[in-house]
Amino acid sequence: MIPAGVVTAGRVTHESGTVDDLAAASPDSQQAAVAELCSVPEIDEAYVLSTCNRVEAYVVSADPVIGRTALSEFFAGVDDDDPLVITDHDDSLTHLLRVATGLESVVLGEDQIIGQVRTAYEDARAAGGIGTMLEPAVTKAIHVGERARTETEINEGVVSLGSAATRLAGQTVSLEGANALVVGAGEMGQLAARSLADAGVSKLVVSNRTVSRAEHLISELDHDDTRAVPLESLDTLATSADVIVAATGSEEPVVGRQHFGGDADDATTDTERVVVDLGQPRDVDPAIDALDDVTVYDLDDLETITEETREQRADAAREVAAMIDREFDLLCEQYKRARADEVIAAMYESAARIKQRELETALSQLEGESFTPAQREVVEAMADALVNQLLAPPTRSLREAAAEDDWSTINTALQLFDPDFGDEDGPSLLERAQSEQRTEAAFEATDDD
Repeated sequence: MIPAGVVTAGRVTHESGTVDDLAAASPDSQQAAVAELCSVPEIDEAYVLSTCNRVEAYVVSADPVIGRTALSEFFAGVDDDDPLVITDHDDSLTHLLRVATGLESVVLGEDQIIGQVRTAYEDARAAGGIGTMLEPAVTKAIHVGERARTETEINEGVVSLGSAATRLAGQTVSLEGANALVVGAGEMGQLAARSLADAGVSKLVVSNRTVSRAEHLISELDHDDTRAVPLESLDTLATSADVIVAATGSEEPVVGRQHFGGDADDATTDTERVVVDLGQPRDVDPAIDALDDVTVYDLDDLETITEETREQRADAAREVAAMIDREFDLLCEQYKRARADEVIAAMYESAARIKQRELETALSQLEGESFTPAQREVVEAMADALVNQLLAPPTRSLREAAAEDDWSTINTALQLFDPDFGDEDGPSLLERAQSEQRTEAAFEATDDD
């Protein structure tokens, strides 16, 4: 049958909601989220992308109303409807391409998102969510994301939230010679640690639940004074750190006011410190911001840094947007060809079955004749030629109909050339024709009498 339905997407992002909205929308895992969506009746495919600043879900259904309902239920954990954006087929596909190129990221053109799009694709495949509609869509997004980074300057300069966090911290305290603490050794923590090392901090400590992962991270850093410690060491480390960047996957804050020497009302020092919370949900207790000597930034605060980057990359962004328009047109053409080709395949499949049945009937009636293998090949070749010549005009018409978005013609053809047509039990067309000839001859003989 024709590739199923349309794509509908829903999202909560750094642009539409707050950090807390993102936390409420985040699934336990991308793979589990895809499985959940695919379990909804009449949802044929699903793809979920969940990062620190976006949760997006794409579904395929025959009716977009079904897709919208499924997505509304999927994002039901978000208290307010305002952060949720739901888009139709064309806008959903265009947005996916924009996401992969980094045009929708907090840091315009950042590099990490394309890897996240690819990982989400692998998760969706593992959950059985990728089919004839999402396969070309997501692979096209990955393709255009790679093109954007190799053919334009969209990723020049600040290319990650980790580097943006370092620049933001540097506006509050001097990073040269500072003591830095990174909490979390995942992808975001790795980016922050590398950026801080490049910024010239004096000491760099990475704290992680699994110390071996923190040790692996610091082994890759070009820095003389680094150390890996467990999370339990935060009680003693936080008070001596000038800069703290927190980026873990914890469901609860891991950096609390107790790590700064007591209650927020009375814990002060003479040293200005800055804490950048890259966690989603929050890694840092917001109460810490009440301390006189501590400035806390979260993902929402990074807009000041990312806006500068956005202005610097404006020309590249326009190039990428034009590239997306072209790639979107190519994706639409790909869908059209697939739909037309499926109907054409069904048409040829039906004709081939009928041809084979009629050949067998005709040849069986000629068994008593002097019928050589060579003559049999001639008859079979004639049957093939008839089928191909008869189907050539409708094949051209179907491809033209697809190019012109004439789905009415395509659906009519699919009904006329149902793949099951020709499978019915009963006499073959030749036998029916012979029977009709005998009947007609009998009527003619009766008339003569």
